[in-house]
Amino acid sequence: MEQPVKVLVVDDSRTIRALIRRSFEQYPQIVICGEAANPIEARDLIIKDQPDVITLDVEMPGMNGLQFLEKIMRLRPIPVVMVSALTARGAETAITALQMGAFDCFPKPVSVMGTDAFAGLARLVIQAAHSCPGARAGASQAVSASVVPHGPERNWARAFELVAIGSSTGGVEALEQVLSGFPRQSPPIVICQHMPALFTASFSNRLNQKITALSIAEGKDGEVLNHGDVRIAPGGERHMVVERRDGHYMTRLLSAPPVNGHCPSVDMLFDSVAEAVGREALGVILTGMGQDGAEGLLAMRRAGAQTIAQDKASSVVYGMPRVAAEIGAAEHIVPLSQIAMAAMAMRAH
Repeated sequence: MEQPVKVLVVDDSRTIRALIRRSFEQYPQIVICGEAANPIEARDLIIKDQPDVITLDVEMPGMNGLQFLEKIMRLRPIPVVMVSALTARGAETAITALQMGAFDCFPKPVSVMGTDAFAGLARLVIQAAHSCPGARAGASQAVSASVVPHGPERNWARAFELVAIGSSTGGVEALEQVLSGFPRQSPPIVICQHMPALFTASFSNRLNQKITALSIAEGKDGEVLNHGDVRIAPGGERHMVVERRDGHYMTRLLSAPPVNGHCPSVDMLFDSVAEAVGREALGVILTGMGQDGAEGLLAMRRAGAQTIAQDKASSVVYGMPRVAAEIGAAEHIVPLSQIAMAAMAMRAH
């Protein structure tokens, strides 16, 4: 029988801790080994109870969640799920936490009334317990190295008309590493990264400041895509797709139900690229939970596009790329550190 996942809940609000505890009660595979109101209490409980996963509030008295996260990652790496307010400030903090090594961020609901306020947190915690911490540490180190300026810009061996990328858990570091390897005159790049609203705006801004060779922003409805543009699907209630009009590719934001439980959905993006761009596209699927994007990547491959999936060893969560590989959607299985190079080295079939 599989061992239960031991979770330490850290939040200065007694109400929030109670709601999280209640949301975990229906999952027999989760055991709350301790609760702490601040990082000082949490430190002692980590030593005493040896938790498998920590849920960590961002804003706490004495030492905030980011300061405590930095100490955890440096002294005793444990999968950490950050619980962050759905505000602009909370989104900035969440992206920082992910870059520092947090497994994922769960948006704290505006209203905590109701028993389902933290529905979905248990699934993240269970997945975090089975994640690959070595992959995340390796990605962080590689990202740091990749943003250091290097020799003359490499060129794309093939002039793809568009590159489509899908990612989820672990995607913050993975996307930064991949994009850092691309030169200024890259094909237009469209990305669907599973994130709540507000988070994608913060993430896009950070990438744009860090990766100066590319123009990175959230996607807008009806925007024409040019070389060097990177557009990330906004989190929220609309899907981002690609259309071809008057010889140009453009992004469209469509209101539609979630696909594979996600809005925006990688499958929706990839399906649109398969139809609009066909064999002149490149599809890449990166680390993430679930299977969103696998069928869309298969559609791209059947349309003649070339496709890449991240390998298991470098994935924080080998879910989306695993399914893509299993159904034959991925033409190439590539470690994260080599994806940018492999993409640029590809030639026509």
